[in-house]
Amino acid sequence: MPLNVLFNQHNIFDVLRNQEQKVREYVQKMPRDKLLGASEQDLIGALIEEFQLNVPVLKEDKIDIADHGETQVDVPIDPTTYGGSRPPSVPGQWIVVAIPFEGEAEFFRVQPQVFGAALPRAEITNCELRLTYVRTDHDGESVKRSYEQAVSNIKLYLDSLTESARRFNSGLEGLVTTAIKERKDRLLANAGMLKAIGLSLRKREGMPMTYAIPIKRRVAKIEQIKVQGAFKPEPTLSHSDYEEILRIMKNMALVMERSPRAFVDMGEEMLRWHFLVQLNGVYEGQATGETFNFQGKTDVLIRVDGRSVFIAECKFWKGEKSLLETIDQLLKYLSWRDTKAAVVVFNTNANFSDVLAKILEIVPKHPNCKRELGKPDESTFRYVFTQPTDQNREITLTVLAFDIPKAVPEASPKPANT
Repeated sequence: MPLNVLFNQHNIFDVLRNQEQKVREYVQKMPRDKLLGASEQDLIGALIEEFQLNVPVLKEDKIDIADHGETQVDVPIDPTTYGGSRPPSVPGQWIVVAIPFEGEAEFFRVQPQVFGAALPRAEITNCELRLTYVRTDHDGESVKRSYEQAVSNIKLYLDSLTESARRFNSGLEGLVTTAIKERKDRLLANAGMLKAIGLSLRKREGMPMTYAIPIKRRVAKIEQIKVQGAFKPEPTLSHSDYEEILRIMKNMALVMERSPRAFVDMGEEMLRWHFLVQLNGVYEGQATGETFNFQGKTDVLIRVDGRSVFIAECKFWKGEKSLLETIDQLLKYLSWRDTKAAVVVFNTNANFSDVLAKILEIVPKHPNCKRELGKPDESTFRYVFTQPTDQNREITLTVLAFDIPKAVPEASPKPANT
């Protein structure tokens, strides 16, 4: 049975350089609309999964005898003794020891950074290594020592490869992100130049409206990322402006907490208007209340150049059902271009710590909640949601919880001294 010399065909440094190049080439060749229209976070995750290195791990507890049989073994005697004729043979037996593994079998052909002179030999299959031993005696202990030594040597080589792969995989997110950003920047710069020329673009005949990335190893995850139609870059609220809007709203809440008597009897509408006063002071009258947007009316809306860049919905805390309905309501208000939003929760009756714990538990249950982005502070919760009509269109949604304390009764005046 053919036994291959392991770890001697490709150098690990060449493998790492080639893998980096494959990442860049893959991103460069991706269809334009696919790259620009898909969720960037999903795309990065899919490419990391595709290009990460997966060094085999031996399943030592599953080692067994895969096959055995009888054979004739040539006796190693000087052939001149027999006048050049075939030397005599004696009965023997062959034994195949199988070592199962998980990972990419091709790594058994890669030379690691650290290697010795004596390279192990084995038959390589997709899921196991096979070591063949031929004996003319019945010394099972000798076979056991031989395969145990072989396993030990193979593990040393794999450990070195694993360390190299670990370093590569740890930097893969940065490599993929940079490659995507550089290509996106080029594409958007190209689009800007074409727009400046002022002529319409001729459409190519037969171009598909959706794209699927061809993947060899892990097809399913990346092929799920589909986009509808051609990508059109849209202006969007910057992260710094988004944070500034939220900061203004938080500062207004601090005023409420420090002056409870002024706000304790206000309803949602009056509380909302106080937020709008502050926002309009910064955004030149562009913050409005109860403005029609897409499928309904929203509580707080900021428009820039005729399009909405921030939408918020304000509600008093009434429990889980009410919060999920509020999020549903907000999502209905969002058009495809709206990607920054907030839900403002006013608490007046319940224990505020309990409310915060409930928000943390409830929001991820929403079917459009894609992932959590953490808590900027103890009463602020940040999430990524998907548009109900387009799973690739992501919405940054922040839940702001504010406690509106009960007014403290005024102290009775002390009686005058008589």
